[in-house]
Amino acid sequence: MPGEGGNMVLRLFIRLTLFYLLVTGTVMAATAVIPGAADYLPIGGAQTLLTGPASDPFESIEIGASRVANLGGSILWLLIAIGGALLTTLPVTWTYMASRNRSEYDQALVETMIVLPIAVTAIVVMVHNSLALAFSLAGIVGGVRFRNTLKSSGDAIYILLAIGIGLAAGIGALEIALVMTVIFNYVFAFLWVADYGGLKGAHRYLRPNHEEDEDEVKAQSK
Repeated sequence: MPGEGGNMVLRLFIRLTLFYLLVTGTVMAATAVIPGAADYLPIGGAQTLLTGPASDPFESIEIGASRVANLGGSILWLLIAIGGALLTTLPVTWTYMASRNRSEYDQALVETMIVLPIAVTAIVVMVHNSLALAFSLAGIVGGVRFRNTLKSSGDAIYILLAIGIGLAAGIGALEIALVMTVIFNYVFAFLWVADYGGLKGAHRYLRPNHEEDEDEVKAQSK
């Protein structure tokens, strides 16, 4: 894996690993040093989802914010949830920016990935305990037409991932989003390294990571 492409893959791996180690270490240190800090973290919801009763599909899901008993604490929990969603989304954008084919790179998609989890997190917090609000939201969204043409069907995966991050943060299960994005980023990076499914002359979603491929792309663009 020689050349500039190989160096970019290596830098991406190092950047992702350092980021996840730093975030994990910071959260562990905060919960160990600050008493009650765990009550304000949007984590722990995965256990509720996995062990909760499944007899009533319309039963409300208890999110982490219910552990906070005052307005100030609720706002702090929401701010941390949104901040956590942003931090979780950030390395996903690194993977996209590093690996995406330059000729079809979409800056608007990167910006959407950053902003979308914020909206989804807030919406989930609003409707999680009210079936009426959920149906109202569905009606409002149905009345608004969204038109966004993605440059590749592969880009839809990133949008889906951003929505998943917002959902996880909104229900206080940010650990689901963290595990999901860690696996996503490393699997995508490995696919980039291996050039999995690549055929000579075929349409390429990921940017070339070999010198000979880069030379071929340059020759075709002339």
